[in-house]
Amino acid sequence: MSKIKPSKGAPYARIIGVGGYRPTRVVPNEVILETIDSSDEWIRSRSGIETRHWASPEETVAAMSVEASGKAIADAGIDATQIGAVVVSTVSHFSQTPAVATEIADKLGTDKAAAFDISAGCAGFGYGLTLAKGMIVEGSAEYVLVIGVERLSDLTDLTDRATAFLFGDGAGAVVVGPSQEPAIGPTVWGSEGDKSETIKQTVPWDRFRLGDVSQLPLDADGNVKFPAITQEGQAVFRWAVFEMAKVAQQALDAAGISADDLDVFIPHQANVRIIDSMVKTLKLPEHVTVARDIRTTGNTSAASIPLAMERLLATGEAKSGDTALVIGFGAGLVYAATVVTLP
Repeated sequence: MSKIKPSKGAPYARIIGVGGYRPTRVVPNEVILETIDSSDEWIRSRSGIETRHWASPEETVAAMSVEASGKAIADAGIDATQIGAVVVSTVSHFSQTPAVATEIADKLGTDKAAAFDISAGCAGFGYGLTLAKGMIVEGSAEYVLVIGVERLSDLTDLTDRATAFLFGDGAGAVVVGPSQEPAIGPTVWGSEGDKSETIKQTVPWDRFRLGDVSQLPLDADGNVKFPAITQEGQAVFRWAVFEMAKVAQQALDAAGISADDLDVFIPHQANVRIIDSMVKTLKLPEHVTVARDIRTTGNTSAASIPLAMERLLATGEAKSGDTALVIGFGAGLVYAATVVTLP
């Protein structure tokens, strides 16, 4: 017989607050066209993106996260000292250690909350949400702050015609708390590492300490280029359209609902064509509100789902209590989908 006392938390968990932060600088497609041979029409038709936000030096990963988190905590109606854990999903915090989550937890005024970063690309918010749900039900935290934040402008090659127009900066955050009824469904998640080459960083950081310039990418003037995100666009598009629609359906099935029961669909904001294809494949009814925040925010990776959620609620396109399907997918290749009740 085990001597370990069983843990006891809340019966269920739910999102109780949401907040977002978009950098003040708005970057239209015309700025992108200064460094690539393309057109505004081509960018809009290929991705749906019209503008994106780029962070200033002061709008750091930590600073944007604190702004978004403060709004989420206020929206949840709790105090920062009640936060038991801070989970940050990002690929654009450049200090290997310590985790940026610890800095954020301190600046928010939490009472020594557990804090850690995860690297799950565009699926990171879904991964963090799943971890938060587990902590609350297990009893290791009453409230968990989940943040998706990126400064992808730092990892964008503005001369790469395939990716220069895609990425934006921002932070989205949610507070997850106890619930007396199911409000975050089972997560359908996974990875396909055999496809990891389709989205990746151009060179690993350790190449810079080897002193061999021939191993590093160079610009037209022979200067070493900073690492950037690169992708095989068509391969990623096909995978997202065909495979992620299956994962989304699995999440609906796991939650015990059908597409007709949905009020809102919040997919990762990667590409409007991917979003529209998923809507068609899932046969979503016309009454379902679909997030297309990418048009003015760009692809913000881990931040895209909470930012889109925050905007839908702020504009009234979605309302508290709505049933929403969320799905993130990206580098790895990784994915995570679940059904949630909106705060």
